[in-house]
Amino acid sequence: MQLAAIVISLVTFVIGTALAARAALYIYKVVRTGSADATRFGQPAQRVATVVKEFLGHTRMNRWGVVGVAHWFVAVGFFSLVLTLVNAFGQLFDAEFALPVIGHWLPWNIFVELIGTLTTLGILTLIVVRLLSLPSRAGRKSRFAGSIAWQAFYVEYTILGIGLCIMMLRGLEGALEGVDSYDPAYLVSYPIAAAFHGTAHGTLVNLVYLFAMLKICISFAWAITIGVNPSMGVAWHRFLAFFNIYFKREDDGGTALGALRPMTSGGAPIDFEDPADDAVFGVSQVEHFSWKGILDFSTCTECGRCQSQCPAWNTGKPLSPKLLIMSLREHAFAKAPYLLAGGGKSMEGEERATAEQLAGVPAAALAEAERPLIGTAEAGPNGELGGVIDPDVLWSCTTCGACVEQCPVDIEHIDHIVDMRRYQVMIESSFPTEAGTMLKNLENKGNPWGLATKARLDWVKELKKETGIEVPVIGEDIDPAEVEYLYWVGCAGALEDRAKKTTKAFAELLHTAGVKFAILGKEETCTGDSPRRLGNEFLFQMLGAQNVETLNAALEDAPTKRIVATCPHCFNTIANEYPQLGGHFEVIHHTQLLQHLIDEGKLLPVNPVEGLITYHDPCYLGRHNKVYTPPREIIGRVPGLRNEEMHRHKERGFCCGAGGARMWMEERIGKRINTERVDEALSLNPDIVSTACPFCLVMLSDSVNGKKNEGAAKEHLKVVDVAQLLLESVKATPGAETEPVDA
Repeated sequence: MQLAAIVISLVTFVIGTALAARAALYIYKVVRTGSADATRFGQPAQRVATVVKEFLGHTRMNRWGVVGVAHWFVAVGFFSLVLTLVNAFGQLFDAEFALPVIGHWLPWNIFVELIGTLTTLGILTLIVVRLLSLPSRAGRKSRFAGSIAWQAFYVEYTILGIGLCIMMLRGLEGALEGVDSYDPAYLVSYPIAAAFHGTAHGTLVNLVYLFAMLKICISFAWAITIGVNPSMGVAWHRFLAFFNIYFKREDDGGTALGALRPMTSGGAPIDFEDPADDAVFGVSQVEHFSWKGILDFSTCTECGRCQSQCPAWNTGKPLSPKLLIMSLREHAFAKAPYLLAGGGKSMEGEERATAEQLAGVPAAALAEAERPLIGTAEAGPNGELGGVIDPDVLWSCTTCGACVEQCPVDIEHIDHIVDMRRYQVMIESSFPTEAGTMLKNLENKGNPWGLATKARLDWVKELKKETGIEVPVIGEDIDPAEVEYLYWVGCAGALEDRAKKTTKAFAELLHTAGVKFAILGKEETCTGDSPRRLGNEFLFQMLGAQNVETLNAALEDAPTKRIVATCPHCFNTIANEYPQLGGHFEVIHHTQLLQHLIDEGKLLPVNPVEGLITYHDPCYLGRHNKVYTPPREIIGRVPGLRNEEMHRHKERGFCCGAGGARMWMEERIGKRINTERVDEALSLNPDIVSTACPFCLVMLSDSVNGKKNEGAAKEHLKVVDVAQLLLESVKATPGAETEPVDA
């Protein structure tokens, strides 16, 4: 028995170690086929701290309650109990073997007992969760839909088997020691030791050999399996996640939200005034992704948390962030032999390797190399493979950030999606036709609707007529030195009738509070949020450079370059993306300023606004910029309002459907995202749905008005911005109720 156990274990160990090491080296080589990215190496101490924090704190996983706790024990047990594997090798040669120094140390034995037990219970919990959430039962609602089921179950049952072997060996060790009463060293395994009390010594020894062999063989059979499956993310993530977290986009450990990365070629930002002749615009081949992108793809554990939160997937669209990353991973590894042989295509389609160099490349890899990154899934007339990513997948994304926010291994989905869009828009001119009108209007008129520049001041005239309040234009009606805040109105705030009500309400509140503010008026133009997220980086650069120049000139003599915006998209762009263009400003959202003015006593909400209210978190205010409290604080200060949160709120808030330039594209697949969100709001039977974004205001009010026409919503249900609610409560004498927002 002992000889067989030794031979089987050592053979399995050697094969498993060799194959796993070979696969690790292969993954490293595949990752290096990506393009350069030198931005991932800053602040190494902070990056190490982030890895430690995210691993030991399980900062993402623990948002999922019992699943997060169970996974913590599994993850910690995997690494901390590795010495029990060493101990098992020793037991093959001596059944009573114990690790030197710590083998009989009570704290170590208690640790093994506790972590071994909790790891086993943890993996049992995860197995039950997976079984209860099987796609065969939950269908598309399962976050595991599309995941490679056998790989996940294999990994989980491997951990379960190892955990059971650890506890069995602990019990047998106790039996060999003759433990006949409770002993703290066998805190959990004592019942096993007691069960074998009186068993012949030879039998116990053979059982130790057997279970030590099982533990080793299960462990290294797993190593063999991952060794022959280098794209097995559900297994490899336990190693790659540390590197993926370390090399995340933000040096300070933040998620890859807020600003988009500048468009780069060869690892350097592209100079749009004089781009290099060989500059690669966007991503059209998998090797055009940075090495960090390919590391992202390799690290995906297929847990589906991104998928479960994605508004596109939840409304029947083909986009699943998980399936997109999995498709890119499988494509990268299938194409890898071709790339590692020196193949790959430039933007002009020229091969970098000679025919002789490619002679040994498998036919499957050569076929994969010809596969378009973006294209319909149908095979060509001559059997050519269809596209890796379907265009409907690419254009379904709202860039809401739910996937990035929830991913436990810090995959940067939005950056990859936008990079692919950039190539489609700037090189292929291939994008939904409706978006073309928006781009043309921005180029010609500086706003998505194509309205005349002078129309940006119409709301100012309306406000003066309605209230007598005059809004000064900086540099014309007021000296910049007198201005406390430059109010960035935005295209929607100045030109869209429903959003203009927010603009006027906010201006009236600033006037009431005695805040010295001014606007740019006709000098404003679109910040470029929508074209950038659509993929038209050139247009963003043009609009952004113009705005930075205008803002710098307007605020040159101002005591501080403080800007307040009612649109979260403008807020995000000016605050987070204009620094890439040389524009550094202090930017806040209007809800932040209003909360501050209330706290200072400059605004006093005294008049009751009766009704049940639910607040919708705008993605670019909440997830992208972590502004959750101010709008709720304002609502909480308005007398009469009873606030109730929707099921999906704050970090798990659900998109309105307008982000990522989707505001300008029609939804033709599945349920409309704004309808899904309004249905969730209506389940609370509210009197008011509030938000803090003009895009959200339009999308939600469109759906609410549709529901009213169908008789599915209260006629008095209102969709309003937080500023409108506050104004109604601040006015000295109660006026008419806030007007319903009509389409």
